[in-house]
Amino acid sequence: MVIMAAAIFGAGLLAQTQDQKTSATQKTETIKVWGNCNMCKTRIEKAAKAEGVARAEWNKDTKMLTLVYIPSAVSSDAIQKRIAAVGHDTEKFRADDQVYNSLDACCHYERKK
Repeated sequence: MVIMAAAIFGAGLLAQTQDQKTSATQKTETIKVWGNCNMCKTRIEKAAKAEGVARAEWNKDTKMLTLVYIPSAVSSDAIQKRIAAVGHDTEKFRADDQVYNSLDACCHYERKK
């Protein structure tokens, strides 16, 4: 019985240690991403979810994307480039005009000059 209790306790400590290591290597960042609707939300979040991204959630009211990612696996710039590639401007990268123009009309947001 003592051996079983020790094994269960030890496994719990190991799991907790692994969770702490994972959260210590993750970074949380918010990025402005332009868009309008739920189709934009789906497109932005899908583009953001690259290898190394634990969470990507875009708020259509604030236009802010909250990212939780592992900087050693992917950079913020790489994520923003992926988002721009599907037609949405970010703080640092502008979407190609042709890609932006191919978005549905409801997805056309006011672009910075």
